[in-house]
Amino acid sequence: MKKRIGILTSGGDCPGLNCVIRAAVSHAIRTYDWEVVGIPYATQGLLERKTVPLSIHGWDLRGIDPLLNIGGTILGTINKGDTLAHTDEILASYKALGLDALIAIGGDGSLNIIHQLAVLGNWNLVAIPKTIDHDVAFTERSIGFDTAVNTIVDAINRLIFTAASHDRVMIIEVMGRSAGHLALYSGIAGGADVILIPEVCYTIQGICNHLTELRDRWQKKFAIIVVAEGISVCSEDADNPSTCTTTKCGQGQYIAEQIANCSNHLIDTRVSVLGHIQRGGIPSALDRLTATMFGKVAVDLIAQNQYNQMLAWQNDKVVTFPIQDVIDHNPSLVNPHGDLVQTARSLGIYIGE
Repeated sequence: MKKRIGILTSGGDCPGLNCVIRAAVSHAIRTYDWEVVGIPYATQGLLERKTVPLSIHGWDLRGIDPLLNIGGTILGTINKGDTLAHTDEILASYKALGLDALIAIGGDGSLNIIHQLAVLGNWNLVAIPKTIDHDVAFTERSIGFDTAVNTIVDAINRLIFTAASHDRVMIIEVMGRSAGHLALYSGIAGGADVILIPEVCYTIQGICNHLTELRDRWQKKFAIIVVAEGISVCSEDADNPSTCTTTKCGQGQYIAEQIANCSNHLIDTRVSVLGHIQRGGIPSALDRLTATMFGKVAVDLIAQNQYNQMLAWQNDKVVTFPIQDVIDHNPSLVNPHGDLVQTARSLGIYIGE
């Protein structure tokens, strides 16, 4: 039976989304002879009942397929607004657009909202995880994360020469919300001296002691500090040492101000907030591969009438989990006692208490 399936991208953009679209459209048309339409701007497109026809020949340029190396999403996306306030209109749109199934590519927040709509409207939904924060449960890979890590490491590679030339402490603030995966992966790969993540409390004195040791014991006059969003500072009150408080926005600047005068040597600091630079760029080979596999398997699930599933990458293959189970276990945070944290500490990186 010929199907009409829709594809949408929701939440923040990231590299690799177009690779999913490319693979899903190609497989659906070549293998199953289905019709595929894109839903522009996620639930806003559903609300307005808009579609974009997708074809394997629609983006060719003299035989060149640009979707493999274009960042962002050709369908557009949103990560704001009160979607659930328009539930009835959006639910009616699925049927009005003649959809037999919907592939939704999103992070933990957007997938939660779309899953709620799918349950209420009895939609045939398949979900694909994408997030540079790497905080979706059960999957070892999420689209966009590998490229974001490479972008941060590239920034560290550039900043480290200036830090060494001027004997400075360079502080790089990265995204991640309540999860420290971006900071931890990029910090280890980039050779950071200090990595601060939300899952592990730190103290200003701990950072200062480490910087002093780098200078006095190892004769290293500069340092690289990678700071994640949502970091927590441990109380330095001897009567209550276990209390942690999450610092507000501007964590990098906060750290710079706190460590500037923490030793007998004046510490010259500079702060680089990478911001949305981490979301952009050409997708890495690993993100392209992951996205392509996810797009192909999502179409096969629809052919098998297996719905309300999210794809995940485990042990070098694509597996599935009920979307509700994933939502119940989100967000996936760094294990403070895991191998990566222990590896960082074994390399002499200060990562908190």
